[in-house]
Amino acid sequence: MRHLKLAACLVFCANLVLAEPPETVEDDLGILNPQDTGREMLTRKIEMGVIDSITCSLGINVTKNDNHELARRLTKQCAEAGYTKAMTWMSQLENNGLGGEYNPDASAQWDRKAAEAGDPVGRFNHGLNLMRGHGATQNEALGRQYVDQAAREGLAIAKRLQDAGYDLDEVTPDADNWKYAPLF
Repeated sequence: MRHLKLAACLVFCANLVLAEPPETVEDDLGILNPQDTGREMLTRKIEMGVIDSITCSLGINVTKNDNHELARRLTKQCAEAGYTKAMTWMSQLENNGLGGEYNPDASAQWDRKAAEAGDPVGRFNHGLNLMRGHGATQNEALGRQYVDQAAREGLAIAKRLQDAGYDLDEVTPDADNWKYAPLF
């Protein structure tokens, strides 16, 4: 008897896995069976202007899946809505030319906005930008102040930079020196 119940359960579960998802229908009354996950859901939310913390947290996943244009659209909307983690991620997209042109000035602006909004990673990144003169006017003393503040807030990499006497090679490989040289 027990084997029959197990077999019936396995057949039922297999049918669930193989079942076709319900068709999504969109009309004047709304969307019936909308996509709840994946790229389609994110695209729909971006187009509708629906921005919330859960949706914004998916931006890095979209980038990791090599859809940099979608990641940029999502991350920019989230950053503009005030999510500081999205601001630092937008900086990363700008700084690496993902989904757009390499833009150190825009990258530094996003870091500054995150720093001003109280984000420790934004403060650290803004401090690095100021110390390097990358996308911002070089000001090593002010940059160290931002790094110090991030360290006081518990950011381990900021503390590591302090402990290294603010030697930028501690947090940035030598291979990146070409990229982070002062631009003005």
